[in-house]
Amino acid sequence: MSPGAASGLYPDSSTDRSAQETAMPDTTTSPATTTSPATTLPARGRGLRVALRVVQVLLALFFAVASALPKLIGHSSAADTFAEMGWGDAGMYAIGVLELAGAVALMVPLLQSVAATALSALMVGAFVVQLMYFDGENAATPLILMVPLLIVARARRGSNEELSRLVRARVRRG
Repeated sequence: MSPGAASGLYPDSSTDRSAQETAMPDTTTSPATTTSPATTLPARGRGLRVALRVVQVLLALFFAVASALPKLIGHSSAADTFAEMGWGDAGMYAIGVLELAGAVALMVPLLQSVAATALSALMVGAFVVQLMYFDGENAATPLILMVPLLIVARARRGSNEELSRLVRARVRRG
């Protein structure tokens, strides 16, 4: 019995050898003309890592420039919104600082997962505020931003272990 039949690849033992050979991949072609999963996987993985980094950069730019900056410079659009909610300048500056810190931390490899998680939590708060104070006028925006943030948090979760290890080591040293 052939190895393919013995392993269950060819359940019909009456299959002749030539049919088995045509069903099996051709291993006689040169490596330059075929792409095996082993050679395409790293390229695909690299492409995914690059795409994830691009998403992180875009999120960081959005949170730093489009979201935090108007709050930190006291732009009238942000100031009016926070005054309408009754949070005033202190609330506006606090949220602006949190968004800017999150944007910067998204670009730090050790902090990227924690930053994405924290910004997601901030977006939950923004969603609730949109519903409570503004009748859900722009409630979809925080939800839309949460999707890539949660993807980044999940994909970069390995950095949490390293961060945890460094914090524990620092605490032990005193």
